[in-house]
Amino acid sequence: MLMNIFAFAEGVDANYGKIAGTVKTTDGKPAADVTVTIKELNKATATKENGTYLFQNVKPGTYTIVVTLVGSKTEQLTVTVSAGKLSNADFNLSETASQLKEVVISTGKTLNNTKATLDKAGIRPLDLPQSTGVVSSQVIQDQQINRLGDAVRNVSGVSLTQTRGGVGETFTARGYSIGIGGGSGSIFKNGVLTNTAGFPEAATLESVEILKGSSALMYGNVSGGLIINMVTKKPKFEYGGEVSMRVGSYSAYKPVVDVYGPISNNIAFRVIGVYENDGSYRNHVKTERVYANPSFLFNLGKSTTLLVEGDFLKSNLTPDWGVGSLNNGQAINTTVPRSQFINTNWAYSHMDQYSGMATLNHSFSDTWKLNAILSTQSTKIDSYGSSLPNNTAANGDWNRGLQRANTLENNYTGQVNLTGRFNTGFLGHQLLVGTDVTKVNNQTNAYSVNGKNISTYAYDKINIIDLNKFVPRTDIPNAVDTALTHAPVYRFGAYIQDLMTITSKLKLLAGVRWSWQQTSQTTIDFLQKGTTGLGTAKTKYDRAFSPKVSLIYQPIPTSSIYASYSSNFIVNTGTDINGRGLDPSTVNQYEAGIKNEFFNGKLSANLSVYRIINSNLSIADPNNTAFRMLNGETTSDGFEVDVTGNFTRDFYFILGYGYNNARYTNGTGLKGSPLEGERLVINPKQTANATAFYTFHNYALRGFKVGASVFYTGERLAGYNNTVGQTQNYSRLLPVGGFATLDLSAGYTYHKLSILAQVSNITNTFNYLIHDNYSVTPIPPRQFLTTVAYKF
Repeated sequence: MLMNIFAFAEGVDANYGKIAGTVKTTDGKPAADVTVTIKELNKATATKENGTYLFQNVKPGTYTIVVTLVGSKTEQLTVTVSAGKLSNADFNLSETASQLKEVVISTGKTLNNTKATLDKAGIRPLDLPQSTGVVSSQVIQDQQINRLGDAVRNVSGVSLTQTRGGVGETFTARGYSIGIGGGSGSIFKNGVLTNTAGFPEAATLESVEILKGSSALMYGNVSGGLIINMVTKKPKFEYGGEVSMRVGSYSAYKPVVDVYGPISNNIAFRVIGVYENDGSYRNHVKTERVYANPSFLFNLGKSTTLLVEGDFLKSNLTPDWGVGSLNNGQAINTTVPRSQFINTNWAYSHMDQYSGMATLNHSFSDTWKLNAILSTQSTKIDSYGSSLPNNTAANGDWNRGLQRANTLENNYTGQVNLTGRFNTGFLGHQLLVGTDVTKVNNQTNAYSVNGKNISTYAYDKINIIDLNKFVPRTDIPNAVDTALTHAPVYRFGAYIQDLMTITSKLKLLAGVRWSWQQTSQTTIDFLQKGTTGLGTAKTKYDRAFSPKVSLIYQPIPTSSIYASYSSNFIVNTGTDINGRGLDPSTVNQYEAGIKNEFFNGKLSANLSVYRIINSNLSIADPNNTAFRMLNGETTSDGFEVDVTGNFTRDFYFILGYGYNNARYTNGTGLKGSPLEGERLVINPKQTANATAFYTFHNYALRGFKVGASVFYTGERLAGYNNTVGQTQNYSRLLPVGGFATLDLSAGYTYHKLSILAQVSNITNTFNYLIHDNYSVTPIPPRQFLTTVAYKF
């Protein structure tokens, strides 16, 4: 079969011809993403960045080629196709390049007509039986987004948390969280798993995509709650760019340079450079970052493109433990000012990150396409400061220890995806076949101070309520490398998925993935002794199948009702009482939803409901808590609503609401505090978001823009969930109330110059972000931010 596919793709059959051409604007610029259709065959494609398009394997005959772009005049040509020959049909639109951009903006897409590239099969949103969210470039620009967390709060049911020390962002949805590591996280850049320590740079983002629920079929061992994909800005075959300066409260400033254009007819480039220097509402906390992102696009013929991207990020952050907790984690320290800082005054976290990626796209025909990606990323983190504030006394006294980390994570990934459309009898097929492979190698240093393991070293004593009670140390003890641990992990997956059209109203999606993971036994270099040893845990192999099946009913072309079952898996650590490594936990997910388009796609309204059950959760063995067993259970129920509208070029809005009840449904006999029914930490029960922006186009106010955004995060639990066999006689849970913030924006654009100002948290709401430990950090107070930009 594959031989027939490739023979067909390369046009070996001399009984067929081809149609190709270029679409340009009146000023000679290439027009990208314009729809080109063979009217008689109802076949369609879109132009590439250089304005070219191609139809292969067209039967001889006379056809009408139609070029359409919503809001623009339709153009058409008649072309005759001969067997074994290439027919040409070029178009010139009636708009200039700048006018075309205005047309695209004025017909801005909403949720159900914006494809998420995370879905490797290219399924249109109304056919995709899964809840999604897309944060567009317009929203990123209007909200002056600086961090990934600023973007994802525009998607229902997604909430922001922080990593330990506040030097990175993690997120939760549907009762499950995602981390930042390239080996264990669920955050992607252009479809490739990436490490987001030190915060990814938002200046290079074209959009942010989110798939909620299980995406294990496509990506293997990822979170069951959500995955995030950062889509970066790409090269263009037209000269242009932007320079901007963003300034804000606490002496923040951030210049950005973005330049793009053609190098030749078939090569385009883009270079983005950023410098950021921020103070903070938190004492002693500061940020300094340097970022560079060069990329090149090669057109290797009309059917093939190669995109080569690289980036470098140097980030210097201050690790911040927040306000700390009292009485060994029984209460949050909420009596101190928002600015109070309890880490050492010299604490630091330095990160250097490099990445490179090559993406090849090839069209065998207008129905069969190949995508191949190779990437590598290196993340080096060097940090030093106090240890966790989890052993404070009830009166706030804290014997501060030290924590030193020097880690290196190297990631190597590759994936290949083949997509195609074909018919078998009455069934239409949209097929995806793919495979991916990943190697992650982590290196971690261990340290001693004055001949003692750093974890046992007593640095000084402070009081986290009254910092004047004791005199803190200010010197930096010399931490000596004692060991270097190597921990390699290998992952492989193969998957197949088919979206079958049974009738014009009924579709079935089915697929399965097989995943294999090897967690190798660690090797340890004892640096002072000059010897090498092995870790205690033996090499572990995990295997799992991840099926998905969905039924989609579309009573009318603009409405879709779906019901779906899928599963994902969680790789477990530890051994059972017999010394055997635990199998992966299988998580079953059930989702139903309805997606609707109104007013010719200008309004999207979606609703989804779900239940997620992990019925073989890894918990401590009640008979011997040093071992683990697959006998626990969690259940997550909820629903989400998303409404997006873009009625005119003047006005758009985003509305979202999410409800989630994630809790233990089987506690297997917890001592002290019953685990049955206990809510999972970090996850809020409710989230909501609303954004609206309006741009004036009448004569008196032409160029002025106003906007507002409201974000709500409901009550949550900080601390840790209780455990089977715990020894303390108190709950480890720390309740945190809900909060809402309001941001207001106003701006003005005159020709190529623009200014946009924002006041965030205008009501000066006080609340907290949760870490993954016994501490919380106050959210930012009222702040001012403005961006001045010049486009050329």
